[in-house]
This record gives sequence, structure tokens and C-alpha cells, in this order.
Amino acid sequence: MIRIENIYKRFRKLQVLEDISATFSRGQVISLIGPNGSGKTTLIKSILGMVRPNCGKILVDDQLINGDPSYREKIGYMPQIGRYPDNMKVGQLFQMLQNIRNIPDIKLDKALVVGFELEKIFQKPMRTLSGGTRQKVSAAIAFLFDSPILILDEPTAGLDPLASEILKEKILTEKKKNKLILITSHILSDLDEITTHIMYMQEGRMQFFKDIETLQEETGELRLGKAIAKIMRGEPSSSEWIGKMLEIKTDDKNY
Repeated sequence: MIRIENIYKRFRKLQVLEDISATFSRGQVISLIGPNGSGKTTLIKSILGMVRPNCGKILVDDQLINGDPSYREKIGYMPQIGRYPDNMKVGQLFQMLQNIRNIPDIKLDKALVVGFELEKIFQKPMRTLSGGTRQKVSAAIAFLFDSPILILDEPTAGLDPLASEILKEKILTEKKKNKLILITSHILSDLDEITTHIMYMQEGRMQFFKDIETLQEETGELRLGKAIAKIMRGEPSSSEWIGKMLEIKTDDKNY
């Protein structure tokens, strides 16, 4: 559904993305992982058309994204920090977005509106909401239009444990609908039961893009956090360790 071809992005002297190429398909839940400053958010904003790469191409459903914003109708986006008009009431925000999209009420996915009990705060201005409640609003908006592509930037940050579980259950529900879901998160434990693929970035470069089973097999770790930590520490993979043991045994025999 999304094809990225040789993307480069520089902000003045800082190279933020360097030769990124990847293909994201339906049914995948891709965890975009990497340390702060690795280029994750810039890549997401490039897909959304909020940042224009210096060179390279991004296609959504084989449609080149440059110039035509209509492809965004296929994407539900949850930003890391939602910024909304301070004086607008919560209910007015949802109504405004529905009017812009021109989608009838019957086609809206209000599962998170109900799950987070947001109807109770529809009359509250956005400026009065806590950070966690703003996150709930952002999550509900991202899923509202039943988009085939979901991009979630640090979705559980600031959520209480119950809200975090409600959101993870919703992600799993959408995964079963064969949607493409792209997630960034520093809370790797939240991704264990959700992720199908891992894309690891560092200093603007893609270090690897693998399915979760391959990563688990190579590291010998079932938990995503431990697998990534092992890679970041530069520890040998299970296959490398076995290879070294076989070399030792062969050397012993030769001796």
C-alpha cells in the first residue's frame, strides 16, 4: 500500500533521512523503532506530505503523493502531540472533521469515542483537557473514518493503563481487518502482541526491516524489547553464536 523509494531529507547541514526504501503492505503492523533523532517522525511526516523529501519517491496505492492530497483520505493519523483550536469544544472538533470529510454519521467508527467515554466531555473546550485526554481524542479521530491505513505516533504515551489497553485492543481489531498499521513507540512492551514487522532506524538510516518471527529467531528472544536491546548492544545473533560454537568444535578436532 505504501512504497518508499530512495528517500533523502536534509535540514540545512543535518541529514535526517538517508536512502530509505521500503514497501508496506496490507495486513502488516509495522513498528518503527529507533533512538531519538533517528528520523522516525520525519519519515512519517514525509508519508503524510507534511515534509517534502529532497529526493526519492513515496507512493500510496501506486499513487505518487507529490501535489495531490487526495491520498490522505486513506490514512488515519494519530500525532504524538495533538494540537487543536483551544476554544473549540470536543464535540465541535469531531463535527468539523466529519463535515470536512463529508462522511455520514452511520459510516463513522466511534468505538474509541464510546470506549473512552468522550461523549461526556463533548461540551468541554480543548484547552481544558489534560494531556492524556487529548491523547484519547487524537486516537478516536485517527480511527473515526475507518481508514485502510493507520499511522500512530507514540499512541500510548500519556494514557492511563485502562485507556492503553482499550487502544491496543482496537489496534488488534483493525489488524484483523487486514489494514496497514504503522506505529512508533518507545514503550516496546506495548508492541509485543501487535507487531508483525520491525523497521529499525538509526541516524537517518534504515538498519533493518524484518518480520517479528525472523527477529525472534535471530536474537533468541521472544520479547521485542529484549530482542532490540540485544541488537543495540551488538550481541551476536543465535545463528552467529551457533556458528562460532561449530567453529570451536572443528578447531578442537583439528587440534
